Amino acid sequence: MARPRKITDDRLLAAAAAVIGRHGPGFTLADIAAEAQISAGTLIHRFGSKHGLLTAMLAASIDAARQPPTTSPADGDPVAAIRRTLVDRYTAIDDPGTAPNHLAQLATELADEHLRAGLADLHTAVETAVTALVRAAADTGALPGAPAAAVAARILTATADGTAIHWSTRPDGHLRDRLTTDLDAILAGWRHPTHP
Repeated sequence: MARPRKITDDRLLAAAAAVIGRHGPGFTLADIAAEAQISAGTLIHRFGSKHGLLTAMLAASIDAARQPPTTSPADGDPVAAIRRTLVDRYTAIDDPGTAPNHLAQLATELADEHLRAGLADLHTAVETAVTALVRAAADTGALPGAPAAAVAARILTATADGTAIHWSTRPDGHLRDRLTTDLDAILAGWRHPTHP
């Protein structure tokens, strides 16, 4: 009979995210083991390698992005669900001290063919979720000026990604506030289109 795991994969992946925030792509498995208060051997046994750990982090992010979006009754506004989905995606890097390290790690993942494919899957999952939200908002008449749902989702996710990069180089205030401002600028135009 296998021994029960004393530490969950979620806890290990959270430790990895914290370490990446402090060290960027120069992190080691020993750094993560120390953060999680386990032996490096346990981490290696669980994920095999640094690459295996990064693959697991991507898989967890993809799974989270594929969860059905929810709208709380307090919202009462389908457009708010779109904004919240995109803004909440960046909660973990809303710290000017760690955001550049997360983005530096992203750059190394883009250079790796396998991890880049995982990032493509992640972007597809996020765009699919946002597409469904835009479609729902359009169906209620909340976004009469929006382009086709898939195009709108691509525009909104690209804006959020770009805003995160720009903010990390010139952080002023909170990333969540900057994302909200930038996304609202687009959504307001789609919500109240002006016709010549």
